[in-house]
Amino acid sequence: MNNSFPMREWHVEHMEKTIVKFVIGLSENASSWQRRQHKRYGTITHCCRQINYDLKHGVTSEEVLSFLQKIRLDSSYSSTQNGPIGRLDELEKHYVPANEKVTSVRGIL
Repeated sequence: MNNSFPMREWHVEHMEKTIVKFVIGLSENASSWQRRQHKRYGTITHCCRQINYDLKHGVTSEEVLSFLQKIRLDSSYSSTQNGPIGRLDELEKHYVPANEKVTSVRGIL
């Protein structure tokens, strides 16, 4: 049996860590080095680039969307549920399929 994605589990974990790091953001007592790194690598563009890299290496878009839902609903991510929901919504916009975007927009109006 051919394993076309030998490090798939690693990429799933990397995708999860990337999303959590983006949604949580920067702590209040971050050092100047952490603030500088966050300014450089803490953007939506960089986060999407990292997730797209993981998508190329075996992670499915359904797994990305299910993890975003897990963050939204699961009690183990309660620290992310109270604060930056806007970041989660922004990230979710990039990975919702085109046909679901149309139906969700119609549901809002």
